[in-house]
Amino acid sequence: MIESAAAFVPIWMLIAAGFGFIAGEVCGDYRRQRHCLQQANEELHERLEEAAANTKPIQRALKEQRGVINDIHHRLLAVSKGLEKRPS
Repeated sequence: MIESAAAFVPIWMLIAAGFGFIAGEVCGDYRRQRHCLQQANEELHERLEEAAANTKPIQRALKEQRGVINDIHHRLLAVSKGLEKRPS
């Protein structure tokens, strides 16, 4: 009986070591993937900030263009209303 129990101890040690190795690989792979995803996220965040900084002059120009178009619209509307009121 003691001899049979002594034979199973190395087998259980191998099984435990194998399970520990597999668990370590899974956790290590998860941590590696998470680290890579965090780096990619930081890079995308920096690129987004750069893009937002570059759009401010564009937004200012668009606002000026909208103002000019609005002024032109008011002037054209006044002229066209004046043409409608002419006596026939």
